[in-house]
Amino acid sequence: MSIEQHYDIAFVAALALREKQIQQSYRPIIAVHKWFARRPGTLFRSLLLSEFGGRHVSESYYQANSFEGITVADPLMGGGIPLLEANRLGCNVIGTDINPMAAWIVHEEIDALDLAAYAANADKLLTHLACELGSLYKTRCPVTGCADADVKYFLWVKTGTCTACEKSFDLFPGYVLAEDARHPSYVLVCPSCGDLNEVADPEHPGSCDCGTALTTEGIVKRNKCACPHCGHVNSTPFHGEGPPSHRLFAIEYHNPELKGRPGRLFKKPDADDLARVAQAEAAWQRLRPSFVPDDLIPAGDETSRLHRWGYERFRELFNPRQLLALETAARFIAEIPDQRQRRAFATNFSDLLRYQNMLCRYDTMALKSLDVFSIHGFPVGYIQAESNFLGIRNGNGFPVGSGGWVNIIDKYAKAKRFCTAPFEVAFQGKKKITVPITGEWIGEHNPEHPDAHPRMVDIRCASATTIDLPPHSLDAVFTDPPYYGMVQYGELMHFCYVWLRKLMGGDFPGLELETTCHAEELTGNDTAARDIAHFAEGLAAVYSRMAAALKPGAPLAFTYHHNRQEAYLAAAMAILDSGLTCSASLPCPAEMGGSIHIHGTGSSIVDTVFVCRNRGTTPRAQLFHDATQLAFIMARELDDLRAAGMKPTAGDIRCIAFGHITRMAIWNLRRLWDARQPTEKKLAIIRAAMDDIATVDDVKTRLEGVQTPQSAPAGGLFAKQEQQEPLDAVTF
Repeated sequence: MSIEQHYDIAFVAALALREKQIQQSYRPIIAVHKWFARRPGTLFRSLLLSEFGGRHVSESYYQANSFEGITVADPLMGGGIPLLEANRLGCNVIGTDINPMAAWIVHEEIDALDLAAYAANADKLLTHLACELGSLYKTRCPVTGCADADVKYFLWVKTGTCTACEKSFDLFPGYVLAEDARHPSYVLVCPSCGDLNEVADPEHPGSCDCGTALTTEGIVKRNKCACPHCGHVNSTPFHGEGPPSHRLFAIEYHNPELKGRPGRLFKKPDADDLARVAQAEAAWQRLRPSFVPDDLIPAGDETSRLHRWGYERFRELFNPRQLLALETAARFIAEIPDQRQRRAFATNFSDLLRYQNMLCRYDTMALKSLDVFSIHGFPVGYIQAESNFLGIRNGNGFPVGSGGWVNIIDKYAKAKRFCTAPFEVAFQGKKKITVPITGEWIGEHNPEHPDAHPRMVDIRCASATTIDLPPHSLDAVFTDPPYYGMVQYGELMHFCYVWLRKLMGGDFPGLELETTCHAEELTGNDTAARDIAHFAEGLAAVYSRMAAALKPGAPLAFTYHHNRQEAYLAAAMAILDSGLTCSASLPCPAEMGGSIHIHGTGSSIVDTVFVCRNRGTTPRAQLFHDATQLAFIMARELDDLRAAGMKPTAGDIRCIAFGHITRMAIWNLRRLWDARQPTEKKLAIIRAAMDDIATVDDVKTRLEGVQTPQSAPAGGLFAKQEQQEPLDAVTF
């Protein structure tokens, strides 16, 4: 066994922690298309090197490696991080996912692309869009009088209609347009005339030139809103039939003539800006669209929020200018003659959608648009940000703002360059160093070195419970199973899929399915009545099929974390049902603490890496029987994580403890396990086994008094254990 011997918690945690702060800088390949909760590529590279490299991971990490003839599978591939890392290291890879968008994305990540041809097509696309649509994204600068300044963001507020007086009003939850973090002062919208006011002290904002008192507080509070005309209190969604309406109330723009001027450039829309809105609406009404989908929004846990707001079809989530622009771009892409190039731009188009819709919000601190998936859901806010469809470049050629074609093209090209010129990031003190890893590459064939050894790449849109693999054909399985909870990747990705399928055609290979939603998806879902039993049975079916395909002693390693014990019961059942034993449970930071869906929630950023085999050895020092012994194991691991730069939270400690307790419960139950028992009974047996070993609260209490080996007095617990347990490992 190798991971158990060669993996280094502190070394890998330091890499993973830095990567997750800005993952596209460490792994540009992920920018091919949005996917959710990608685990660190540095983590899976380290696991692969630990297993197959034959030496300590720190010795091989920054060197080129090639594991020809090794076959690695990921049955729940999602965005494909384990497969990308294995493929880069020369392995043959087999990946499956029940979601057709996952299969499409991973295929696009790995498949080679002629970057020169891509750049030429990108220039043609941008020129075409500028000719057809460019004037719709211009504005007059009130400072210099420049008539064709580029708009970065159009800012819209939802409007409501009072059920009593039937008059319309703006639904401002607050009047702060910009905070003073990236702008010299606060910018407040006047509740009366709509003028934008620079304010030094938001607690004492003064008055607008129109005489109205300025305020940061809006009229919408907890889904209630008093009508400003008659005082009647209205409730969400503040409108009648159909989707909500919006009013353009502000613009952030870019004017290179004002280079060096501190802060951002904001303005209240003028008559010309409103005329451009009307021009776009009229052009859209005249158009007979070929590529705008008319699909209904299906029922679901996430989509139910859209239905409550009156949205029935996906196209209603876009305003007329966005629909006009998307149809124009789609028509150009559909005419690209080379299929590989057309696939690339269709992928770009799909990824662009998350910024080009009327669910995007404006971050008043960072002063940028937040894409629709920034919180892994469909947020229906009151203030929406419409990004410049084309995108903007500054004088140095770098993108300004976010959400346009320029941004998508740049990051996609960088992602594909990484395939033939991968690198790693190292640090000397605080100095960041990019280390080229010459000799490694991503793909089936290396377009720059045709004589390079090819790798087998097998990507399938299928349930891993039905995949047919020969016995003893896999050298390893590395995966990141779905998070058990209400994160509805199928529902979310359907938002992009309906457009992609319309653009490329339903008969295009990989787009045969009509939806990304599937009854067998391994997530909890109230609408589809998917509970913990469904999750546990599905995961067990996948792991059992993978275990049958693994060579004797080969690892099935997966990342996992959750706040609730219930989710660990499912993981344990899957391992036990598959006939595997957990030989290690290793902590590693795998989320970004600042993520919108994590920050301030008390959730953990630490995953447990469960390493499972059907035979082998496990380090004796990792076996424990109670909370006190586990506390000593965890104390050393927490020291390693702190040495890597982490500050473990209570949530992190809870998840690490659950990981270890799960491992020991599997160890204790493995010999007498009967997979034929009902799921509910198996989950109850595992829960009892975990509780018999330790509870998380017990471990937390014991940790408070633990001294690690570096500070423990001579003759302490560790010395006593060493005398009683001279063997290094236990065979299973």
